[in-house]
This record gives sequence, C-alpha cells and structure tokens, in this order.
Amino acid sequence: MTTENTTQESPAAQALNPLNRIRRDVQGMHAYAVQESDGMIKLDAMENPHHLPAALQAELGRRLGQVAVNRYPGARLADLRAALTRYANPPRGWSLMLGNGSDELISLLALACDVPGAGIVGPEPGFVMYAMSAQLQGLTYHGVPLKADFSLDEAAMLQAIERHRPSIVYLAYPNNPTGTLWSEATMRRLIEAQGAQGGLVVVDEAYQPFAARSWMDSVRAAPARHGHVLVLRTLSKFGLAGVRLGYLMGDDALIREIDKVRPPYNVSVLNAECALFALEHEEVFAAQARDIRGQRARVLGELARMPGVQAFASEANMILVRVPDAARAFAGLHERKVLVKNVSTMHSLLTNCLRLTVGTAEENTALLQALRASL
Repeated sequence: MTTENTTQESPAAQALNPLNRIRRDVQGMHAYAVQESDGMIKLDAMENPHHLPAALQAELGRRLGQVAVNRYPGARLADLRAALTRYANPPRGWSLMLGNGSDELISLLALACDVPGAGIVGPEPGFVMYAMSAQLQGLTYHGVPLKADFSLDEAAMLQAIERHRPSIVYLAYPNNPTGTLWSEATMRRLIEAQGAQGGLVVVDEAYQPFAARSWMDSVRAAPARHGHVLVLRTLSKFGLAGVRLGYLMGDDALIREIDKVRPPYNVSVLNAECALFALEHEEVFAAQARDIRGQRARVLGELARMPGVQAFASEANMILVRVPDAARAFAGLHERKVLVKNVSTMHSLLTNCLRLTVGTAEENTALLQALRASL
C-alpha cells in the first residue's frame, strides 16, 4: 500500500515564496528557445555560414590578444562608431549608438518610449522581439496581420496608426520570417502617417547585406521626411553573429535621448575590436554576402521544381517554404541531420511553413536532398 504526499504549503509559506517577487506575466512567458545543433547542418538561425579565411583568423587572434581586457571599454567604442558611420553613411545631422546586438536596442527603445498610453505597432508575422520588448516594458503591442502573400496590409496598418497612435511602428526591411522587402510606396505612406501623429518609425535592416535595396537610400534622398525615422542594423547577418553588435541610427536629438537609457559599457572591448576588424575587411564579408545571394537564387529555383513545396520570394538569407506537413518535414530533416526552423505554429498565416537559412553550396545540397526525402 502506498500513500501520496498531499502536503501543501500553508498560506504563510506561500506568501514567503520568492517566486512571488517575479512578475506574473513573466512567469507565464516562454523563454526564447535555441535549438540544439550539435552534429547538425545548422540552417535555423539565419547565420552567415562562412568562416573567416585562415590568415584573417590568425590576424584577428593577434589583435584580440593585445586588447586590454582589464580595462572598461573606452576610445575604441568611439572608433567603432566612426567606422560604422563611414560604412552606413547616414545623412548629415544623424548619429549612431551601439547595442549588444539589435535585441538590446529594441529593448532600449521600448524603455525610452514608455510614456503614458504608449504602444507599439508592427506587422505579423514578424520578429518576435518587437512584441516581447513591449510586453516586458508594460507597453501594448498591436500586431497587424500581413496579407496572404506576406505583403503589408497598408489599409490595416494605416488604421492601426490612426487608432492606436503608437510611439513606435516597426517595419523590418526585409521581414523575418518571410524575407519580404515591402513596397517602397507603401513604406513612404506609412512613414508619413506615423510622422503626422508624432510617432517614431524603426526600419529594421538586419538582413540588409542580402537585400536589393536599403531604406537608407530613401533617407539620404529626403532626410527632412525622415526626422522621426530610426534605422536599426546588426552585424550578426554581416557575419558576426557571435560578436553581438547592433547599431541604431537617427537624428542626433533622438539618438541622444535614447542613448541615455543604454547601460554603461554595454559593448565589450572584444566585441568592439572584432567589429572594427571586420569593417577593415569589409570586402571579404561582401563577397560572402554575394555568395549567399547566389545560393539563395539556386535554392529557390530547386524548391520551385519540388512537388508539394511552395517557396516564397526572399530578399534575406532565409527562404520561407510551405509544405504539406511541416511537422513531418521538420522531423525528417532533423533525422537526416539538417536543422531548420519550424515556424508553422507562430502565426496562422504560417501554417505548414518552415524557414530555411541559406547555407554554403554543400549545406544547401544536403538540405535539398533531405527535404525531398522528408515530404
């Protein structure tokens, strides 16, 4: 005969539980999930698949070995801001702040813009950190569904801007997970509408190295129309995902205010030195991006000939595909040691969709073979 332990905490003991000091909404959240990838062909996180050439690896190692890691970051951060300014070439009167990845900058934007009644608007499906940063800061997030072809629903976005008067509108250019590069005319009208009600627009160009155009071209052509626009970028897709370095550009006055909520020394001396080194060898990373764009075209062509697969056009280093059964295809790919992202439960528009990162030629060949066998 066995007995169950039915002992329960007394009300007094429950009141002393330290978990009570953790916000209830946080306790109800799920942590950001990172898939196990040991022994897998890793095509799930939109990373640049190329390594640095051996000579540059050795040179970078020597550079990092000379960094004064016993000191807080100092002048090299100013050098990095100057180098990124030269690389991105924002218009006169704009400046730049650094973040520990663009994720931190998204969180800092929510913190800085947390005024009474503040909210955030963004298309869905989109990057999960827009909504998560709003929730963690206590802001209201208003997601606006895309159209069935993953284009922006301009009328619905304009309605959301008018109704909610958000502090921030996020426009990923191109979008994650769809890879869509929005219509320029639609972008202009949304930016104008948000500016007319005194709000900010954040154009997230995380995947800019792989896109046919950058919104910075529009900013430089008409800076007066973009005084309320911030452009967010990261070096993760450039080829430095492990370094965690993002940057936010905008009008000097805006950046000065947002920079006040940035933690001191948020970018390490090692991160800064890696980024400076990469920018000194920009042509190497540009060649890698060209290769990825070429591989993207190849994979899209192969997917178009694959029965039962619908591949969506992409301007990023990922391809969204719809398959007959996403769970089955994901499991089959995993069994064949190919790791992708199953996004089929993220949003109703993504039913039976997988997100495939574009890898090296060899990785893409393995992906295509495994996908054919997994449908």
